[in-house]
Amino acid sequence: MAGFFQRIADIFRSKANKALDRVEDPRDTLDLSYEKQIEQLQKVRRGVADVATARKRIELQAQALQKQGDKLQQQAKAALGQGNEDLAREALSRRAALGEQLGELKTQHDQVVDQEQKLVATSQELQTRVERFRTQKETLKASYTAAEAQTKVGEAVSGISDSTRSAGATMQRAQDKIASMQARAGAIDELLASGALDDLTQPVDDIQKELDRVSSGSQVDNELAALKAELGTGGGNDAAALSAGEDEKVENQKVADPKVEDQKLEDQKVEEQRTGGESA
Repeated sequence: MAGFFQRIADIFRSKANKALDRVEDPRDTLDLSYEKQIEQLQKVRRGVADVATARKRIELQAQALQKQGDKLQQQAKAALGQGNEDLAREALSRRAALGEQLGELKTQHDQVVDQEQKLVATSQELQTRVERFRTQKETLKASYTAAEAQTKVGEAVSGISDSTRSAGATMQRAQDKIASMQARAGAIDELLASGALDDLTQPVDDIQKELDRVSSGSQVDNELAALKAELGTGGGNDAAALSAGEDEKVENQKVADPKVEDQKLEDQKVEEQRTGGESA
């Protein structure tokens, strides 16, 4: 069971690390590291200042004790001058005690000076490292910014970015819709031309439709006659004349009187009967 929970913890940890990697900006991380190093450098400098302050305090104490020792020396001389040997001995005893204190202060002073020198060296080394890191940080930030810009430009050009893909899909849908509308319009035009659909903007009755059909057939006949004339021996003028004659014949057929046509048919039958009798 412990191994099961450990696996779950590892999975969540790995997912969290991936999520952090996606949102982490190396430039911000570098700036944060630089700020931490600056803080450490400031702490070292404060330590150097504290040690220097302690050294200065020891030096001031030593100077004060030295002055007291000099004063006691003068007092001992004055007491001997007055013949007071006991007083002179007391002054010298106090001066000797001050000498011991001065020795202890000198030892402390030497230790503090040694610590101060070490801290100063550490501070200088840390300062050098911080400056070097700052230069590297700015270089890495510039490189990362350039790489990021190049990646964005490459994605935009190659169509990898979401915006470019969306624009391409929109354009494709528009082209498909335009093609569909054009095909539909063409089909409607063909149906209107063939008469399968009525054009409501230009209403036509049945008589006009029949006249248009006959006119179209006459035009076809005229073109056929013209082609026959071109293929015949009469040349271009005969073809033109034939075409004109056919046109006139068609027009005559269109405008002919039914009574006249019936009379012509009766005359033709009588002529055929007469011709048949003579032959017999």
